[in-house]
This record gives sequence, C-alpha cells and structure tokens, in this order.
Amino acid sequence: MDIGITDKDRAKITDALSHMLADSYILYLKTHNFHWNVTGPMFQTLHVMFMTQYTELWNALDLIAERIRALGHTAPGSYKRYVELSTIQEEDGVPSAHDMIRQLVAGQEAVARTARAAFKVADAADDQPTADLLTQRMEIHEKNAWMLRVLLEDGAASPAKPAKKGKK
Repeated sequence: MDIGITDKDRAKITDALSHMLADSYILYLKTHNFHWNVTGPMFQTLHVMFMTQYTELWNALDLIAERIRALGHTAPGSYKRYVELSTIQEEDGVPSAHDMIRQLVAGQEAVARTARAAFKVADAADDQPTADLLTQRMEIHEKNAWMLRVLLEDGAASPAKPAKKGKK
C-alpha cells in the first residue's frame, strides 16, 4: 500500500481509530438501551433524543470502521474487543432518567476526548481524511454533550426542588 502514509503511521492511526470505534460502539449500545428503558415525566423528550443520538452513532460506526479498512488494517468487530478498547463503562442496570443523562454526557465527552487524541495521531501523520472524520466526530459529540448537559442544569430530569422562600 502506497498512499503517502508510512506503515508505522497507518498502524498508529488505526490503533487510535480502533479506540474511537470501541468508544462509539459502547456509547451507541448504552444510548439505545436508555432509549428502550427511559421512564418518567421526560419520557417522550428523552426517548426521541436518545433515538436521534443512537442512530447518528450507528451510522458513524461504519465510517470509522471503513477508514480503518482504507488504511489497510482490520477493524475490531467483537463486543469483547470493544470492551477492552473502550474508556466508557457498560451499564447493565436501568438507572433513573437523570442518571441516564449524566452517563450519556460522560460518554459523549469521553468519545470527544478519544477523537481529539486520535486527531493528534492522524494530524502528525498528515492524514487529512482521518483528521476530517475525527473533526466531525468531535463536533457532534461536543454538541450532544451540551444538549444533554442542559437537561441536567435546569433540573428537567430530576425531582422538583422546593422553591426558596424570599425575605419579607
């Protein structure tokens, strides 16, 4: 293979992309699980938001894996391997809606960090297609984290807090 990127650099890039793929897959699965199992007063909003996010993640998995293949390496494709590579913890229970949002904020931020680290590897190797893919992924994950974080800030997914009494 002679695409202007050394074998050594392609191996480094595909390793970084494999971590990106694993984080994306674990976040996809967690988001889909939460879509199925969310309950409470924010059900409809969260159900739709989670569906939008897991659908976008599902489509991204193919882009990441195909970039690994285009660089001449095989993409990891087993759940066991994803768990080994991912920085995101699995969720095997059904947390409250508030905790779902909190976990998804952390997951979106984790994928953004993984993309940023992979970007540095791709950029150092002068791999513009991978850098472009990673730039797009960072933008999406940072925006998703912000949209989820807002739900935590306004207390929409948490129990109502009693109003503060003013001074007379």
